[in-house]
Amino acid sequence: MPRKTKQLTFDEILANLRGSQFDVQSVSGVAGQYRVQKHGCAAVIAKASDGGGVAFVDGPGFVLGGEIAHLLDRGFQKSLKTNKLEIAATADALKAIHRFSEELKEIAGSPSLYNQSIGTTSDDYFYDRLKGRDKDPIPRSPAPWDRAGVH
Repeated sequence: MPRKTKQLTFDEILANLRGSQFDVQSVSGVAGQYRVQKHGCAAVIAKASDGGGVAFVDGPGFVLGGEIAHLLDRGFQKSLKTNKLEIAATADALKAIHRFSEELKEIAGSPSLYNQSIGTTSDDYFYDRLKGRDKDPIPRSPAPWDRAGVH
C-alpha cells in the first residue's frame, strides 16, 4: 500500500536545501523570496500561495554574469539568454541545469515529470521556419464539430 508523503513546510524545505549544499540567500528588496544556487545554476523561489511547498518565481537556469539565464531552443542550437547576453549552450551547462533542477525538485517535493526527467527542457522555442507563420492565417471552412449546433 503506498504511503502518503508528508508535505514539508517552506522553512523545512529551505533547511533541507542548505543541508544539501545549496547556497540559499534572501532576495534583497523582496520579502519572502530566496535565490538558491548550486552547480553554477540558480532559481528564485517563494512560499507557494496554498501555504505549503515552493513556487518558482524565476525558474532554474544557468548563471551568467550574476543573472539567471533562460534556455532558448532555436531548432538547430540551444542558447542561454540573459537581459544583456546570449551565448550558445554547452553540453556541460545543459547537464548542470538538468542536475540542479532535479535536485531542487526532489528536495522541494515538486513533481518530476517524465519529459523533464529525461533531459533539459527549454523555456522558449524559436524556430526559423515558424517565424511569421501566424501573421496571415489560411482561411478555412468551419470544422464539422463547430457546425454541429447550426441548422
